[in-house]
Amino acid sequence: MATEIERARSEPGGEAHPVQREAESARETALDALRVRHRDDEGRPLPGPAVTPSEAPLTPRSTTARPLAPAPLAGATHALLRIGFGLLFMQHGAQKLFGLFGGVDGAGATVPLLSQFGLAGVLEFFGGALIVLGLLTRPVALLLLLEMIVAYVQVHVPQGGLPIENGGELALLYALGFAFLAGNGPGPWSFDRRLLPRLY
Repeated sequence: MATEIERARSEPGGEAHPVQREAESARETALDALRVRHRDDEGRPLPGPAVTPSEAPLTPRSTTARPLAPAPLAGATHALLRIGFGLLFMQHGAQKLFGLFGGVDGAGATVPLLSQFGLAGVLEFFGGALIVLGLLTRPVALLLLLEMIVAYVQVHVPQGGLPIENGGELALLYALGFAFLAGNGPGPWSFDRRLLPRLY
């Protein structure tokens, strides 16, 4: 290889021989590989001196943090949270609309459908069912998040004190759960993943 390069350099014409250009390109590539800097997840150099060739690692270092839980376990718990929240939320709607679980007064009473409590019952029962199925999860979760915020402001804030004192911690827990689903989607085992895989 060295002999070919020397021969190429001695050839007349002023233009680099292909063998010479290839060798110089390989040399520049090797030098670029030795100019290693630590970079963040977006490829931007982090503060600090460049790593010298003697300090350069033999294999690239991954800057992505490894998850604490394996991917299958993370997906399963995501789906478990979604399904659990949906089933629990449906019970509140069933109380209001169908008088189940004692109804709204403990004796099986229901609420008028054309009322604010009736609308809340529809959102809780049918919205909760959509959450369980993982269908239209993001928009439904956002709608239920807004419902829980309104419920907390209207029912619990007037009683004063912290959520633990005014009984509003359950509404806020639901709101946090729906905020998570609105931001992160349904996870696995959902109709959204099957019907709209590019969005979820």
